[in-house]
Amino acid sequence: MTAIVILDRSALTLAEEIKNGVTCARIHGLDKRTDGADETFSDTISHLRALFRSGEDIVGICAAGILIRALAPELADKKAEPAVVAVSGDGSSVVPLLGGHVGANRLAQIISDITRGHAAITTAGDVRFGLALDDPPDGWTVANRDAAKGIAARLLSSDPVALHVESGNADWLTQSGAPFVIDGDGTGVRVTEKRIDNPGDALVLQPPVLALGIGCERGCDFDEVRELTEKTLNDAGLAAGAVACVVSIDVKMDEAAVLDIAAHFGVSARFYSADELEAQSGRLANPSDVVFAEVGCHGVAEGAALAAVSADGSLLIAKQKSARATCAVGFLSRGIDANNIGVPRGTLTVVGIGPGSDDWRTPAATKALRGASDVVGYGLYLDLVADIIDGKGLHSSDLAHEEERARRALDLAAEGRDVALVCSGDAGIYALATLVFELLDREDRADWNRIDISVTPGVSAFQAAAARIGAPMGHDFCTISLSDLLTPFDEIEKRLRAAAMGDFVVAFYNPVSKRRTSQLMRARELLLEGRGPDTPVVLARNLGRDGETIRVITLGELTSDDADMLTMVVVGNSQSRHIRRGDIDRVYTPRGYAKKMERLGETG
Repeated sequence: MTAIVILDRSALTLAEEIKNGVTCARIHGLDKRTDGADETFSDTISHLRALFRSGEDIVGICAAGILIRALAPELADKKAEPAVVAVSGDGSSVVPLLGGHVGANRLAQIISDITRGHAAITTAGDVRFGLALDDPPDGWTVANRDAAKGIAARLLSSDPVALHVESGNADWLTQSGAPFVIDGDGTGVRVTEKRIDNPGDALVLQPPVLALGIGCERGCDFDEVRELTEKTLNDAGLAAGAVACVVSIDVKMDEAAVLDIAAHFGVSARFYSADELEAQSGRLANPSDVVFAEVGCHGVAEGAALAAVSADGSLLIAKQKSARATCAVGFLSRGIDANNIGVPRGTLTVVGIGPGSDDWRTPAATKALRGASDVVGYGLYLDLVADIIDGKGLHSSDLAHEEERARRALDLAAEGRDVALVCSGDAGIYALATLVFELLDREDRADWNRIDISVTPGVSAFQAAAARIGAPMGHDFCTISLSDLLTPFDEIEKRLRAAAMGDFVVAFYNPVSKRRTSQLMRARELLLEGRGPDTPVVLARNLGRDGETIRVITLGELTSDDADMLTMVVVGNSQSRHIRRGDIDRVYTPRGYAKKMERLGETG
């Protein structure tokens, strides 16, 4: 996450521009001096220090001196510090103050592109050569980071440095303008997939050239796979840092051991169909008819490793076996772009975006939407989050087509995409999370079962309505949908009777539609059997959106004309109170605190 810190209202517009261009960014504003921030704080110094200690990148739209004075006592280990960037109020100057080689320089460049300003990068290697030896391109690793400083010093002194490239595309080094001597003598930089145990003063860089193919039985223990893969690499003298990806057959997309071994090596897991692996059968060292009978290809570990390195690569290590797992290693000298091979395990996040206001959208929901490749939802709901889903694959449908949206989201995720399925309010309350799991249960499709599915909660409409008016849900409550499209009304009526008998506060979803007007009046009739006609009723329409209205009437006054499908109706219980202070209406439901205080007073 990136925290964009502002100290006055004038910085908000610039902060929003930066937020829209930086992944997973939130605006933090000084309380009482800023409006529209995602989060607020009251003490600038302590807030900055807390962000720094948590490892969150900081972009301060303020004087650099403020950041320096605030964070100076926190400085201890430059290898562990997050990025800290100062931005002038007009965006013309963008200065990476800390963490230059852990992302600050890149972040500063991104921000300067947004603001059309100047990234004042001061780290010597970046300025002179556009080169940071301890911050290599994505996929590369530094085996011995401590050696980078000495090599960089020699380059800046114009001392020739030997460069030995054994594998990988090292253009970022050779075309930097730094005084490298290709295959020269003496201590220098070695680019290799091999494990170097005693590099001395040499800097060892490991390019992403190895594909680790994995096959295993269902439920195989992670430790077994870890021991097998580490032994295979060690016996061959290969560096774990040169592993570009873990690859397997698509039926293993949900196999914990495969996913965990990818995480263990810090790389992505990618998958191939049986047909794609079978296309490698002529290149296998150990084809197996048994494997073919089980999964439709003659080799999983070898086949996946070969598919990952393409026809230009080779099988560096043939299949190695443990009791329940196999592994093989493919090699592609020019390097492997893991983002462009096979498919990843697809993800589906069912996202509750709240009733409509940005203020009610949780950081987790925003993060899920920003991280999605595809967003599925009803058109109006997509419009409510348009600012954070621009440029993504958008899949819209009409309001009544819920199953179509859920199926579309599942199918896209099954293709290996990162999908967000958008719901108004909370994703699990009269929303699509339940439909997703119902489809999984009902159809038991193998491709859907392999998806990583999660639910991100949101502020529900009844919570928003309650908050707007006070605290009507202060005691036991229930929610009931009055729509009979999915539930026969005789079943709804049973729940209404139970709510009335239990004296619950009741929140009504879908109270009235153009074709359905009688249900709300029947609900009123049943509730009046146990509570008085003066019971407060909250009518909250267009919550969090333009045209929001909040009214309080009595249960005796309630008619079907008071509500529609955009209205949340909250009916108090027999104890709920409506009070008016000045021009402000409040509704609350006592929970018994007064009696508790009386008892305490008596015993005190």
